Formats: sequence, C-alpha cells, structure tokens
Amino acid sequence: MNSEFKEKIHDKTFRLGIVGLGYVGIPLSLGFARKGIKVTGLDIDEKKIELLSNGKSYLEHIASEDIAECVKSGHLEPTSCFEKISNVDGIILCVPTPLDNHLEPDLSFVESTLKQIVPYLKEGQILSLESTTYPGTTTEVVQPIIESRGLKVGESISLVYSPEREDPGNESYASVDIPKILGGVTQDCLQKGIEMYALVFPQVVQVSSTAVAEFTKLLENIYRSVNIGLVNEMKVVADKMGIDIWEVIEAAKTKPFGFKAFYPGPGLGGHCIPIDPFYLTWKAKEYGVNTKFIELAGEINRGMPQFVIDATADALNKRKKPINGSKILIIGLAYKANVDDMRESPAFYLMDALKNCGAEVGYFDPYIPKIPVTREHGNWTGLESIEWEEGVISDYDCVIIATAHERIDFSDLAKWSDCIVDTRNAMQSINTSEGQVTKA
Repeated sequence: MNSEFKEKIHDKTFRLGIVGLGYVGIPLSLGFARKGIKVTGLDIDEKKIELLSNGKSYLEHIASEDIAECVKSGHLEPTSCFEKISNVDGIILCVPTPLDNHLEPDLSFVESTLKQIVPYLKEGQILSLESTTYPGTTTEVVQPIIESRGLKVGESISLVYSPEREDPGNESYASVDIPKILGGVTQDCLQKGIEMYALVFPQVVQVSSTAVAEFTKLLENIYRSVNIGLVNEMKVVADKMGIDIWEVIEAAKTKPFGFKAFYPGPGLGGHCIPIDPFYLTWKAKEYGVNTKFIELAGEINRGMPQFVIDATADALNKRKKPINGSKILIIGLAYKANVDDMRESPAFYLMDALKNCGAEVGYFDPYIPKIPVTREHGNWTGLESIEWEEGVISDYDCVIIATAHERIDFSDLAKWSDCIVDTRNAMQSINTSEGQVTKA
C-alpha cells in the first residue's frame, strides 16, 4: 500500500465514487458522506440524479432530510457524468445482477457499467464490486475488463469484492452497522479495501479471496431461501391436514435451542433471496455438481403464488363465484412489510395469474401510490393504488393480503370484505366471522 493512499485515508481526503444509486448505493453513499468523505454518486437515471441533487429521496425508508444534509454539506454529489470517475480514489459498483429469461446470471449491468468507466480509471485507484454474483465473477469478468485499459490489478490498480448486506426498512441494523465481508484479488488489494471500508464500517471481515466473499453472500441468502422453502412446503402439508402452520411455528419457536423461526408467504421477493440460488446452481454446473437441495427449495418457493391462486379460487367457489369475472384486490405490492421495494415481489405474479384467469385486478399499497416502470412487469406500469375506503374495497369480490404493512388497519378490512385470503397471518388477531378468512 503506497503512502499517498494511506495518507488520504488518514486525513479523510479520500474521495469515493459510488456507481448505482439504488437500495444499496444510496445508504452506502450516506454512510460515507456522514463520516466526512466526499462521495460522487453516479447513476444513468437522470430523474434520480435530479431528485437527489435537490435533496429529495425516492425511497420510502430513506429520509429526504438525510440526503439534503449530505448534498448541502458538499459531501454528496449526485451526477450522471461518468468522467468524474477520474477524480476519485475509490469506486464501488452497486448495480443490478438479475436473472435472464432462462434463470441464468445476467451480468450485463456490471459489464456495461465497467466499460463505461474503464476509460476514466487511473493508477492508484481501488474498485470494489458489491453486486450479488457467482464465485469467480471478480477475477473472471471484472478483472479482464479493467486490465483492458492497460492497468494491472494488484500493481497499478486494486480490485476487491465486498457483498452488500442491505436490508431495506430494517430498523435494527443500519447498513454501516453490519460487518463488512471483504476479499481481495491480491493481499495489497485486500489491505487497501480494509482501509477504505474501515472509514465507515466498525468491523471489516477479511476472507482469503474474492471467490470466498462471493460465495459467502450466496450462502447467506440461500440459507434463507431453503428455510423459507421448508416452511412453505410445511404450510401446504399443514393446510391439507387442517392445521394452522402459523400456530405451529409460534409453538416451535419457544424452544430455546435448535430452532429458528422462518415464515411462509405467497412467494419470495427482494433482489437477493429469489435470485442468489440460481447464481450458485448455474456456476456449480461448470464443476459437474447438481445442487438438488437448493433447486428444490427454489421450485417450492416459485410454486407458492399458484398455491395462493388455488386458495383464492376455492374461497370464491364457496361463494358461488369464479375467478373469471371477479374483482380481486391485492393488498401490499412491496415484497416485504413497511417498504416501497417491489423487486421480485410475488404480488406481481399473483396479479398476472389472476388477470390471465379473467379477473379484474386492483391493488392497495400505502407505500406505492402508482406502479412505476419496471424491467419485468411493464404491463402494470401506471396502475394506481385504490383508496382505502369502505365503498371502494367492499366492491371487490375477494381481497388477497400479499404484504402486511403496519400502516394498514386490517380491522377495517374485516368490516369491509367478506372474502379475505390471508397469506401473512395478518388477520390472526382481528375479530372475523367464520369462513370470512382463508389462510393461504
């Protein structure tokens, strides 16, 4: 590690560029900016840049006041000008890594972003990839693109991988409070990465390689996917037996050892948990390994929306109504409670399936007044949330609770709808009549 790098870290004159101002990039930018580091936040979305530059947040769980404070102090500069990469000392990539139509890794955002910034890279910089990906991406994909510029990783430029661990809306853990996993291409890369992240993160956990760091992120989310898949399958079994799986879980979690509670739902949402297993299964095939356990969990989780549709059909059938021609309301468009994050939300799959069955579909979500443009669900762009009013909701033949936001008064729902399909146990403590609620 050269003395100039260490001096900038020590004096906090270190300048940082964060590429991708989304659910990961914005909290990370604010974390560094609050520590007195000058952050250049880069994004290709001009609307985001305009909002952020004016001190306004477009994410529900991030206050506009926090952004305005950092922008006003000069510690955060949102911009779409990628030439400014040449003015920073460190670069962190926080761009999407979705799946393609064949459920295989789509690294197009990583590759296109790298090609956009490569002309402006310079000696002495450090670049960190934070996007979820398969083991080997940093050295097999990122490193060759960087070195196409004539720079040598480990000598003239440093390269590390540090997976994001962002959990939108989690009030217990701010992004900078979560220990930072870090792997470097070389030991010098690793040391520079430790110095950079230690500016903000109280604990930096170093691992022996970028591949280990990449695998760590996959393990964390596959662990959740598999356990959620387990309780989802248990839900299906319990339902056939006339047993409430939610009651079972509450009883089981009283055991002080050997059990951790996971909860069922209408499917998996969020960027990481539904996607990460496929990154590993895809890479594993290169080594002749079939990840049967992981793939089975993914299959179960992907099948949960259909379980909810079947339960909805049954609930309507008991009222002598078909799905075809019925008005059905989805409550909660976000993939989890108390956020506006719609990434991979199972609510969209429910809406698509219901529409294909001939239903008239609406939604209510206090965090999402209007569905914006999305990569996967453009057919719903522009649809607005209904009003939370008795006259509006009572007009629907059936209501499906897909996400149980705390802002929603479900006691109102008990008064306004006689056909409720509850996928989140939201109606458990609400006084309802017999047959009014179907758990799914």
